[in-house]
Amino acid sequence: MPKRTYQGNKRKLNRTHGFLVRSRTKAGSGILKRRRARGRKKLAPSAYSK
Repeated sequence: MPKRTYQGNKRKLNRTHGFLVRSRTKAGSGILKRRRARGRKKLAPSAYSK
């Protein structure tokens, strides 16, 4: 059976799409701003959030 496309990795997810990475750049903070305005419960897809 071949492997599927997505092989999840918590560390990589946090390091590339985590909250700290988002808040560092101008574009990333814009994403957080839009998600706050929309009323999102989770602002960034952290692997360890509930």
